[in-house]
Amino acid sequence: MGSDDYLHVAGIVQQGHQVASGRAEASPFPAGTIELQAPLFADMGLDLSWAFMGTINVAIEPFRFRFLRSDYTFTNVKWTESYPPETFSFARCALEFAGRSYPAWIYYPHPETKISHFQPPSLIEIITQPIETIAYGSQVGIAYDPRSIEVFPQ
Repeated sequence: MGSDDYLHVAGIVQQGHQVASGRAEASPFPAGTIELQAPLFADMGLDLSWAFMGTINVAIEPFRFRFLRSDYTFTNVKWTESYPPETFSFARCALEFAGRSYPAWIYYPHPETKISHFQPPSLIEIITQPIETIAYGSQVGIAYDPRSIEVFPQ
């Protein structure tokens, strides 16, 4: 299945908890969670060294999504002493913004292994390269493999 077979969903960039990027004032992880997790993901086969060390939160209301299949799943990742191990899945996608398409990953920390910072099922976390002009409120699209995630009305 090539990228021509991807489906598209529109969304709006919204502010998240800002823990992934380390920008939250009360974050116990000043460098951000992605910065701490990325070397572990690299050791397991997923190189994110090219990416912005945070997530872009894309609200897709009135839709929600369900993760079906990953390109990578890492179980029992002990990335900090502050929390129990977590499971993370990643699915290839593209973030579409301002007439460009950026290679990206859907970042999915499994809710059943998280203890805080939950996201609603209408919010997709994206990891991609730094994009200077993207901002909260930006209209974006996500091109995704329908075998990886299912997007459906709430």
